[in-house]
Amino acid sequence: MTEETVFIVDDDRDMRTSLQWLLESINLKVELFESAEAFLSANRLDHPGCLILDVRMPGIGGLRLLEQLRSQGYRIPAIILTGHGEISMAVQSMKSGAFDFLEKPASPQVILDRVQDALRLDRETREKNKGSRVLEEQMSQLTRREREILELLVSGESTRGIAERLFISERTVEKHRENLLGKMEAHSMMELIRRILEHRGSV
Repeated sequence: MTEETVFIVDDDRDMRTSLQWLLESINLKVELFESAEAFLSANRLDHPGCLILDVRMPGIGGLRLLEQLRSQGYRIPAIILTGHGEISMAVQSMKSGAFDFLEKPASPQVILDRVQDALRLDRETREKNKGSRVLEEQMSQLTRREREILELLVSGESTRGIAERLFISERTVEKHRENLLGKMEAHSMMELIRRILEHRGSV
């Protein structure tokens, strides 16, 4: 398993070093970057972890970097840490997808707590995405008829109702249900339906 990392992007060397000491004090892996461009060049965009970003830096600022990452589909949690705290900037950072917005100087414990929260969110998101990929791969193995019956089951249709709609016997529907559970590696139809609804964001 790839080790999760806290990526610090700040043009202030003293701030980078201070944050590194703080985070390494609780055994977190840290990588330092003096600019957004340096971070982008390091090709770490899909690495497990979180970001700590300064807002105002030469070249690409923190908010612009965040917007660029989101536009490319990267969802690594980012904590905006800045000495230029303004309500409008905080709102803009949240709209850009920031996990949190902290003003310098922030309490060391607050920083540690929020970093831990961000790392937890990243783990949960990656686990969910992994489950979604597995589900999609399993569904790609289904026959056209199996997908048709699965959609009807997800919509709440009964075995008898499916048989009548598709002009097949209830026994045939039951056989397809058994095949669905096997191919989708589910212990019950309710478990399978729940997984699909969660994947689609319906629950």
